[in-house]
Amino acid sequence: MSQINEHDDQAIIAKLQAKLMAQQKTIEVLMNAAEQRTSAGPSSLELLSQNLNLERVVQHKTEILKQQGEELKKALQDLQLTQTRLLQAQKLESVGQLAAGIAHEINTPAQFIGSNIDFLEESFAAVKRLIDALQRLLQAIAQVSAHVETSREAEALLAELDWNYLENEIPTAIRQSKEGIKRVTTIVQAMKEFSHPGSKEKALYNLNKIIETTITVASNEWKYCADIETHLEPNLPQVFCLADEIGQVFLNILVNASHAITSKNKDSTEKGRITISTHQLPEHVEICIEDTGGGIPEDIRARVFDPFFTTKPVGMGTGQGLAIAHDVIEKKHNGFISFTSEKGKGTVFTIHLPLKVI
Repeated sequence: MSQINEHDDQAIIAKLQAKLMAQQKTIEVLMNAAEQRTSAGPSSLELLSQNLNLERVVQHKTEILKQQGEELKKALQDLQLTQTRLLQAQKLESVGQLAAGIAHEINTPAQFIGSNIDFLEESFAAVKRLIDALQRLLQAIAQVSAHVETSREAEALLAELDWNYLENEIPTAIRQSKEGIKRVTTIVQAMKEFSHPGSKEKALYNLNKIIETTITVASNEWKYCADIETHLEPNLPQVFCLADEIGQVFLNILVNASHAITSKNKDSTEKGRITISTHQLPEHVEICIEDTGGGIPEDIRARVFDPFFTTKPVGMGTGQGLAIAHDVIEKKHNGFISFTSEKGKGTVFTIHLPLKVI
C-alpha cells in the first residue's frame, strides 16, 4: 500500500514539475516577446505618456508665444503712440520756434503801415488847411472882394505844404500800406494753415500750396541766411496725403537747410541759396530741396534717418526732424526719401510721393 502511495506522489510531483516547466516556458516566451517589443520601440503606454508630455509642452509654449504676441502687440501700439506724440511734439516745437519769427515778420509790415498812417494823418491835416484856404478864395472871388489877399494865402500854403512832394508820397504811402496789410494777411493765413490740426484721413492736396505755406511760416529761419528759389510745376497733380504731416516734413528739411547754411557761413555775411522744385513723374510726384550748406559728414550719412540720432546740441530742438520725415514719407505714404551730399557744397533731399491712391 505504501508503495502505491509513493508511486502516486511521484506522479503528482512529475505533473507539477511539468506544469512548472510549462509555466517557465510561457514566462520565457512572454519575456522574449516583451524584449522584442522593447527593442522594436516604446510601448503604447510609453507612447501615450510621451504624447501627453509633448502636448503639455506644446500647450505651455503656445501660452508663452501668445503672451509674447500680446506683449509685442502692446509694444507696437506704444511705439505707434510714441511716434504720434513725437510728431506732434515736433510740430508744436516747430510752431513755438517759428512764433517769434512770425511775430517779427508781422511787426515789420505793421511798423511801416503805422508810419504811413501817421504820415497820411499829418498830410490830411495840411491838405485840409489848403482846402479851407481855397474855399475862402472861392468865396472871395464870388464876392469880388479881398481875393488878392486870399489868393496869396493859398499860394503860401501850397509852398509851405510842398504839394509836389505830397502828390508823390501820399499814393506811395497808400500802396505800401495795402502791401503791408496783404503781407500780414498772408503770414497769418499761412500760420493758421500750418498750425491747424490736420485730419487723420488722407485727402487730395496741392503740394505746391503746402510748400509755399511752409516757406512763408519759416521765413524768419531762412531770410537772413539764404535766398529761396522755387521751380514749382504749375500743373502738378494733387497728391493723396496727410497735409499737415507732409508740411512738417518740408519744414524739417527747410529748417535743416537753413541751419546748414548758417553754420557754413557763420564767419561771413554771404547768403546761401535754397532751391525747391516739384516735378511730375509717371507714377510719382518728385520734390527736391537743395541747399548750399556745408553738406552732411560722410561718417553719419548712414544714420541721418535713424530715430534718436542727432548732431544738434542741447537747445537746438529734438534733432528728430529727418527721422520723422523718413517715417512720414515711407511708412505713412508709401513714398521714398533720399539725399545726396557733397562736403562743402551742400545737400539735396529728394522725395517721391505716389500718385496712385494707396
